[in-house]
Amino acid sequence: MIVVLLFALRPDDRPSAPESPAEFETVSVEEAREMIEKDDVFILDVRTPAEFNSSHIEGATLIPVTNSGGSNLSPDQLLEARINEVPKDKKILVYCRTGHRSVTASKILVAAGYSDAYNMEGGITAWTGAGYPVVS
Repeated sequence: MIVVLLFALRPDDRPSAPESPAEFETVSVEEAREMIEKDDVFILDVRTPAEFNSSHIEGATLIPVTNSGGSNLSPDQLLEARINEVPKDKKILVYCRTGHRSVTASKILVAAGYSDAYNMEGGITAWTGAGYPVVS
């Protein structure tokens, strides 16, 4: 004789999922431009100093996220060590060249307790491709 027992939890009995941590939001360059024009936003450029000096969005603050592209930055010059320079009371718009390093930076911000982080999809490449201005 085979006995099969099936158990099901009623919706009220199911364990609740742990609250997920805050996430960052990815925005298009069009949405990023609107944010810059309408909101009090901190624009965070996470590229290398050479990339930043080549061109950047007006008003952006450079805090590199990684030691990539041949830059010889010490760890204390990177975002994780300089996180206190990023204000917690503003929206944070993060961008890089194409959108990969800014995802890393956005994750660092969220892990550090920032709840208003926005990753600009496509980076400054998409920004300039849309015809938006930069400072050289």
